[in-house]
Amino acid sequence: MIKRVTKKLVNKAESDRLTVARRTQHTTDLSAVLMSQRRRARAEAIASLLRSVTTAFIVCIGILLVLAQLEINITPLLASAGVIGVALGFGAQSLVKDYLSGIFLILEDQYGVGDVVDLGPVVGTVEDVTLRITRLRDMSGVVWYVRNGEVLRVANRSQGWTLAIVDLPVSYDEDLDRIKQLVESVAEDMDQDPLYDSMLLDKPKFAGVESVSGEAVTIRVTAKAAPEQQVAVTRILRERLKVTFDRAGIRMPVVGGGATPAGPAAAPPSSQPGPGQPPPRTYGTGPLKP
Repeated sequence: MIKRVTKKLVNKAESDRLTVARRTQHTTDLSAVLMSQRRRARAEAIASLLRSVTTAFIVCIGILLVLAQLEINITPLLASAGVIGVALGFGAQSLVKDYLSGIFLILEDQYGVGDVVDLGPVVGTVEDVTLRITRLRDMSGVVWYVRNGEVLRVANRSQGWTLAIVDLPVSYDEDLDRIKQLVESVAEDMDQDPLYDSMLLDKPKFAGVESVSGEAVTIRVTAKAAPEQQVAVTRILRERLKVTFDRAGIRMPVVGGGATPAGPAAAPPSSQPGPGQPPPRTYGTGPLKP
């Protein structure tokens, strides 16, 4: 009976999501709901937890009833169980904390398998979530096991959408209107390119001037990207903007120097004296005399 009830709750949750998606008439949302294995897995995990708790409760009550029917005094047993429970509670506080945190992580859907998350000490892709630990793999391939009780904050990069941000410095005297037109042309090309349909959720936008210094004006370009595509979109957008600016002759400041367009490197200064200038002084290499 417990299994039938929990299965009915899971199916009802999926049906409610489908109804909401159809009412909003968002094809993308409907497809995401239909193909979302994570949501169903989460619902089944919650149902499994409820079944386990309910089964344990029923078994305990059944044992107590059987002992009562056998006229066995259960008062000492209950007192002993209470003492043992208190001792275990003090000795396993961290373990209880891990399990309780794991339950809330699953119930609140803070993250799931496949999500890219920042848990504080590590950033990586979640590979497994249990009631006690979370296993994830960082960007260098190292597998981390994080106790759920140690997770104080979660930054999830895989829920809904992410924002790719590109800041590019340009020369102080460049025409901002022209730069804006170039950025919009790059944004239009990427929006029309089917290669980026699964990566971009909206056309990139010229956000404006981010900062102004004595040598450069930093412009910001943003793009609404699909989950887990933020880094890829940022790199592609930066590369395409750089190529477009180079072709248009937009000058970008050189680190430690002024803004110069691409071209032959400046020749080193000549050591020969100019007309009317005295020759450079030379010094001997012999020992110094007192």
